[in-house]
Amino acid sequence: MMRLLTALCVVAAAIGVAAQGRNTVVRLDPALDALIAPGAKAELLKGDYFGAIEGPVWVDADGGYLLFSDMAANVIYKWTPAGQLSVFLEKSGYTGTDLNNVGGQYTNGRLHLLLIGSNGLTLDREGRLIIAGMTDRNVTRLEKNGMRTVLADRYAGKRLNSPNDLVVKSDGAIYFTETTSGIRGRDEGPAREIPFHGLYVIQDGMLRLLDKDPQGAAPNGIAFSPDEKILYVNGGTKITAYDVRNDDTLANPRVLIDTAVEKVAGNTDGMKVDRSGNIYFSGPGGVWIVSPQGRHLGTIVTPERVANLAFGGAESKTLYLAGGRSLWRIRVNTAGIRPTTRRTE
Repeated sequence: MMRLLTALCVVAAAIGVAAQGRNTVVRLDPALDALIAPGAKAELLKGDYFGAIEGPVWVDADGGYLLFSDMAANVIYKWTPAGQLSVFLEKSGYTGTDLNNVGGQYTNGRLHLLLIGSNGLTLDREGRLIIAGMTDRNVTRLEKNGMRTVLADRYAGKRLNSPNDLVVKSDGAIYFTETTSGIRGRDEGPAREIPFHGLYVIQDGMLRLLDKDPQGAAPNGIAFSPDEKILYVNGGTKITAYDVRNDDTLANPRVLIDTAVEKVAGNTDGMKVDRSGNIYFSGPGGVWIVSPQGRHLGTIVTPERVANLAFGGAESKTLYLAGGRSLWRIRVNTAGIRPTTRRTE
């Protein structure tokens, strides 16, 4: 027991030191070398520019580009590998006009902001953008003609809280998490109608509640294992693993890893999985890399906290990191899972 406690203290100290403004990869297990080359570190693509960026997703069309939300600016940005940045979609998460009573309070380390824009983004099987609209409190689909279709905005007659992140299964089912980040006053806000934070699935046009406050926390990041037999959902300090049934419902929730055991302050956030089943997620001190068995292999540390991430590039071996005010990327050795779209002629 004493040896275990000593090891945990060493881990916590290593991450704590690394997190003090450094750009590095903290290696806790030799297995990490097969995933991220020794000496690799994150490359800054656009620094100290955004309000609060989140929800990146790679799009293969037109040579490939990255989309990501700026929750404070209420836009979705487009970034190309040539370094071009442009606004892809205005009013991405709040299409209203009254800013006096909406938006969760937030600080990005420099400014005090309101979160009103979109959060998580993904693609459906037809390559259409699926958007978690925090402050409109809905999940929408951006059609090819630019129109938006609302896929879900109410459960049992009550407005959703704030859709946070989402993932699409190969059969078309859309799973999403919700917090209260887009509601003024958040959990205590008077506009809140549903008294729990839900994990949901949209299936054949119907919304179904799958779980409430998994492991006692608001669900946040969400991702499938490579074979889609396990759904990972994080929130608070824990990652919960669920078995996925053939009808898209879930069973057998269990804790894969609790980051609190390493005594480093902070909660979990955005999450992705590589094709070997390793899990990458925003956690205390940086982006954690965890084996399918729940072993912490190492942590990618950047000067700013990373909120969410996405695999991209032609080989899906570039990991993009959305970090509040800045956008980063790092090369990885194992290709990551990204949304699967049908080929169209």
